[in-house]
Amino acid sequence: QAQLVQSGGGLVQPGGSLRLSCEASGFSLDYYTIGWFRQAPWKEREGLSCISKIDGSIIYADSVKGRFTVSRDNAMNTVYLQIDSLKPEDTAVYYCATGPHGNTCSSLGLETRMYDFWGQGTQVTVSS
Repeated sequence: QAQLVQSGGGLVQPGGSLRLSCEASGFSLDYYTIGWFRQAPWKEREGLSCISKIDGSIIYADSVKGRFTVSRDNAMNTVYLQIDSLKPEDTAVYYCATGPHGNTCSSLGLETRMYDFWGQGTQVTVSS
């Protein structure tokens, strides 16, 4: 019954923006920390951001600071990743994931192996 349902990906031109959504079904994101990741072809999965209501923390990878913004809508049980000034190198499958109950961004970091429940991913393609 529990799942993370992702949406918002698509094909955009360089310089454009997208807002990716990660909606939890069957459980409340109030109690789980959410990480955002991406994986481009032939590359390892890369941690991008983390948001936790447990302690109110948000972190970003240095590589995406200034362009990526994570937020949440508690009433909608949804976390968002706003991506601005998209570049071709942003092309990847983007994933959201939760860590074990009670963990925070400080304990989970942006390490893929620390997250144990994953959305299905959404494709972002940046091309002219």
